[in-house]
Amino acid sequence: VQLVESGGGLVQAGGSLRLSCAASGSIYQYMGWYRQAPGKERELVARIFSGGSTNYADSVKGRFTISRDNAKNTVYLQMSSLKPEDTAVYYCKLKSIIGRTYWGQGTQVTVSS
Repeated sequence: VQLVESGGGLVQAGGSLRLSCAASGSIYQYMGWYRQAPGKERELVARIFSGGSTNYADSVKGRFTISRDNAKNTVYLQMSSLKPEDTAVYYCKLKSIIGRTYWGQGTQVTVSS
């Protein structure tokens, strides 16, 4: 399974970005977005499960939305009202139906104040 991310960049505080993660193909338990800021551990941002349910980190609830396009095997993260503390490398993760974990290469999101 390969995960290809896109959509990161530099944005001003209050702005929006949309991240995309295209999977080469797998039946999954969930796909999600995680992020890692300098000097911090990688943390969950949002996940979407095969049945369609989602969960979010408290810090992004109401600002970020995870969605998917099954036909394109792609998961999206719409990020709005961005804050400087959202600055991090964002990674796409896929948890396969048999429990294997796959990560994308990461995409940088920088929010300037």
